[in-house]
Amino acid sequence: MNPVLSEGADELAGTEKVLSFFREQLLSGALKVGDRLLGERELCLALGVSRPVLREALRSLANLGFLDIRHGKGAFVRKADVGVFGDFLTFCLAQQPDMLDDIMQARVAIECQAIRLACIRATDSDLSRIGGLLTQLMDTLHDAEDGGAADFAFHMAIVEASRSPALVTVYRSISDLLKRSHVQRRAETSDAPGITDYLVEAHREVFLSILARDPDKADRMLREHFAIGDELRRKSYIAAFTRKGAPQEEEKKADS
Repeated sequence: MNPVLSEGADELAGTEKVLSFFREQLLSGALKVGDRLLGERELCLALGVSRPVLREALRSLANLGFLDIRHGKGAFVRKADVGVFGDFLTFCLAQQPDMLDDIMQARVAIECQAIRLACIRATDSDLSRIGGLLTQLMDTLHDAEDGGAADFAFHMAIVEASRSPALVTVYRSISDLLKRSHVQRRAETSDAPGITDYLVEAHREVFLSILARDPDKADRMLREHFAIGDELRRKSYIAAFTRKGAPQEEEKKADS
């Protein structure tokens, strides 16, 4: 094997050892936020890697926000920054075709489970916040930008009311894409007949089902909300392209 390639493979394997060790220590609870890692010498001996490889791996973890390296003091575990995860996920998903449609499917899965949990776990403060955001949503019905932002905030509050750190973390990690989707959908359906009444009624029913602490109804109302929204968007597409084609049809009639 080429010596250069062999060296590169060894470094990659060494880096993976360090990352795997760090991951396992966190999962097992042996390491917690604020804990100091073993010194370089101890880690190198324990993992069988060289100091340059160890330092590079630790720098990578620090760049990702998992470690705080303090010169002369060592490396300490940091609380992970969800924003970094979100940026990474956004870069990955942005390269995929039909990315927003795929994000919507993920959104349905997350929110439908979250709303079931919210019916059980939501506090009075959560319910008050969701209600306030419903009012804000209703006040911005005719503004795609502000209305889309209010719509997202309403749904984000429902996910947060689930009191599930995993669901909240994943949802927040795709929040930039979801906000874009909300605004885009508002703009696309702004001229759809009955869109204003639908937005008010659909979100009101979702909120009432949470107030009633009825997980089955809440799940059903949310799924209906998504389905009707998709249908309205489909009809708005048809209407838009029909309008675009109308002048051409008139020209054809005039020419004949």
